[in-house]
Amino acid sequence: MNDSREPAALDLRPLSARSVVLSLLLGTHPPELPVKDLLRAVEPFGVGGSALRAALSRMVAAGDLWRTDGVHGLSDRLLERQRRQDDAVHPRTRTWDGEWEMAVVTATGRGPAERAGLRARLTALRLAELREGVWLRPANLRRARPAGEGGVVHFAARPDEDARDLAAELWPLDAWAATGRALLTHLARTDRPSGRFTALAAVVRHLLDDPVLPAALLPADWPGPELRAAYTARQRELTEEVLGRTGGRTRPRTAPGPGQP
Repeated sequence: MNDSREPAALDLRPLSARSVVLSLLLGTHPPELPVKDLLRAVEPFGVGGSALRAALSRMVAAGDLWRTDGVHGLSDRLLERQRRQDDAVHPRTRTWDGEWEMAVVTATGRGPAERAGLRARLTALRLAELREGVWLRPANLRRARPAGEGGVVHFAARPDEDARDLAAELWPLDAWAATGRALLTHLARTDRPSGRFTALAAVVRHLLDDPVLPAALLPADWPGPELRAAYTARQRELTEEVLGRTGGRTRPRTAPGPGQP
């Protein structure tokens, strides 16, 4: 018998004024909107004008947004986050020939904050840690080889171990797939704009954790392509229903974004 309950793994975060604004801007190209358009766009999510203006003021003060002549946009430090989101929804891949990327951390004596920052940067490159200081992934992403930084050396490698076994060791593929299928089910059930917005933001966060592996290394029935297709279709519907209300000069390409750190 099918169990219709949602698993606890779903990351469905409640909407706040800040998360709605960030999601809208992270999904808009260029990432800026006039206040009048933001006011119309946030109405379906229960965010009033005073709450929106208070959130915008706090976000400008925190360095999340800039403000010029009634227009708010993402600060420089959030533009990289938008690029990562776009790559998660539309990953750029190339034919895989069996080669792997390898990054080896050679420096010692880093403090906790520096180590955490390095781990975050390597994870953002979709590398996974085989053992302390040794990070790997198949070389199937269409990108320049990551720029070197102090204490990290990059190599091209061809492991002797079976590639499927190595991928399964590096990433929790079955767990990611199970959550992806649960998100697909939840997205298909959700009709209200606020519910769809929350679900789509959860989908983007999940896609940010997709290792984007070659098909030959993935389990059967991998939901990544279906999840991206469903996201694209449902966000287009939401754009027409909600963000199209603004009549503004900008239109989102991949809205909404994750909205929260």
